[in-house]
Amino acid sequence: MAFERDIGLLVGYLTFERGLSANSVAAYASDLRDAAVFFEESGRKEWLLLGVDDLLDYLQHCKEHPMKSSTVARRLISLRLLFSYLADEGRIEKDFTAVMDSPRRWKILPDFLSESEVDQLITAFSTTEGELEMRNRLMIELLYGSGLRASELTSLKVTDCDIEGGILRVTGKGSKTRVVPCGRPAFRVMRRYLSMARPVLAEKNPKAPWLLLSKSGRKLNREWVWSIVQIAAVRAGINRSVHPHTLRHSFATHLLSHGADLRCIQEMLGHSDISTTEVYTHVDPNGALAVLRRLHPRR
Repeated sequence: MAFERDIGLLVGYLTFERGLSANSVAAYASDLRDAAVFFEESGRKEWLLLGVDDLLDYLQHCKEHPMKSSTVARRLISLRLLFSYLADEGRIEKDFTAVMDSPRRWKILPDFLSESEVDQLITAFSTTEGELEMRNRLMIELLYGSGLRASELTSLKVTDCDIEGGILRVTGKGSKTRVVPCGRPAFRVMRRYLSMARPVLAEKNPKAPWLLLSKSGRKLNREWVWSIVQIAAVRAGINRSVHPHTLRHSFATHLLSHGADLRCIQEMLGHSDISTTEVYTHVDPNGALAVLRRLHPRR
């Protein structure tokens, strides 16, 4: 069933890449399954064939049953999550739900770690105690050092890494490629990993192009990345939810707090719309105040 297949893909993305709680993911999936029943009963075959009128028809159906405005709002949020995901993956040309206002709108600010917490997370894995420890250390370094998504990290090939130039060639959502700079500490670990750890991991699959490999030489998946980040958080003694996107959010927040231009951050993160990046202007009010006092002509 096309509807259920895409709901399953979204559930995997929200769980393992975005790190949403099980309850939140279950609620979104439930909303989408309810919508899928409506569309199937009215002759629609799959999400990819729906348009604005179809969604408005469904929302009107919800209101007439009746549902609270807050419930209808959540149903729309669930649909917007799905269509945003489908657009990012290149499954549909454009996310037409982006212009559909919810009856009740709110922003969920991204969670991020302090700079000291990031240091603790990175050093949770050693660079001297075995191939897998070294691989995991590089994984955390790259997630934070370049703000990569978990799926971008697992797709990174050895040939995508220009150590001398200090850049990575990253294939993002919708197969779009961008060039992203990365910090020197990450490349120092990468040099050591490529010379000492990766040759051992690649013994069973010597032609594997991927930078990060499993013990059997296979490409890692985002679930693997999510688990390793969780292990790092436990080792670091960080007693709250930490997931791959937490490091991406931390990367952007710390750059902004140190005075980076928002457009540069947008390019590095691979956001197609600056409004997506602007959320980071809200997460560090103390940093924003410091910038204002330092740079504003009437400070």
